[in-house]
Amino acid sequence: MEGEILNQEELEKHLEKIATTHNLKVKSEKETYPVGRMLENYELIKEVYNILSEHVKLGIAIHPAGEWLLDNFYIIEEVVKSIQKELSLKKYTNFVGLKGGKYKGFARIYVLAVEVVSYTDCKIDNIVVERALAAYQTKKNLSMDEIWNIGIFMQIAIIEKIRQIAEVIYVSEIEKFKVESMVERLVEEKPLEERIYKPKKNKQIKVFFDMKYPFVEYMSYKLKRYGKKTESYLNVLEEQVEKTGNTVSDIIKKEHFDIAVRKVSIGNSITSLKKISRINFLEIFEKINGVDEILRKDPAGVYEKMDYKTKEYYRNIIKEVSKKTKISEIYISKKLIELAENAKNEGKKNHIGYYLMGENINILYRKLQY
Repeated sequence: MEGEILNQEELEKHLEKIATTHNLKVKSEKETYPVGRMLENYELIKEVYNILSEHVKLGIAIHPAGEWLLDNFYIIEEVVKSIQKELSLKKYTNFVGLKGGKYKGFARIYVLAVEVVSYTDCKIDNIVVERALAAYQTKKNLSMDEIWNIGIFMQIAIIEKIRQIAEVIYVSEIEKFKVESMVERLVEEKPLEERIYKPKKNKQIKVFFDMKYPFVEYMSYKLKRYGKKTESYLNVLEEQVEKTGNTVSDIIKKEHFDIAVRKVSIGNSITSLKKISRINFLEIFEKINGVDEILRKDPAGVYEKMDYKTKEYYRNIIKEVSKKTKISEIYISKKLIELAENAKNEGKKNHIGYYLMGENINILYRKLQY
């Protein structure tokens, strides 16, 4: 997951652009089912959470982004359990998939969710979701199921982002422990039996970036607290850093900048996990779903007055017809309206529901040439 932060207008243009590049196929591939990866991410996040908890007890200053993780781990846990329950492999593979490109085989709605999360730095609310879906639909229509479930896929994408931040926190905490152990042994000269920060085996987490910056920043901070006593150690540290083409001062600035960025990102991520759970997707759905918009044109004027459950019942029939015929829900809805309009003076035949019930649905199938 990578992407610079875009403003709302730039994001909408980006989504319109990718919509034009998406070549679709009927189903997603089971190999791209994202729940396995999400559970791996969760286990790594949990391991980092355990390290943070331990370091708090040991008195080690924890990464500011780690404070968010410590205070809100239960939210991540709840979301993971909910997604695991809601998103079965069968449900996932029934989503429209992508034919080619780097996301080949993935569910189209998952890819859309990843794009939105990546380019907003995980800052998601109902306005962002609504406008993102509307922008994409200016070029390609989304199915009812896709619109209903984008929240789940956004949460999966956000957990991926939290995992990336957790890797950074892990490196920081491991390096800080090394620093505390070295200071205790070399500067404070404590005997072995009195040492708190004894080397230990942590579960190894693979990371893919320079591990030296957190060490240098924290070692510099610790040594300076001892004043003149540690001047020689500071000189050695500066010399070793200069061999890499940097200075301690430059590394500290870079590390502090990175800390600030990660803190904002994880704050956005945790807040958005909570917000997504509270978004009224029914409201968004009724605003932007193309099927609902077409059905409101029911010549009999009945659909508009129906309660939500009846409207949903109609839309679900259309969804099933779409799956059976491999014809888009939008096209089916338009043909329904045509059937009803052609029966203007024929009583109940003037209502779209007539063609969705019992044997009458065969009239719709004939209209679709199925």
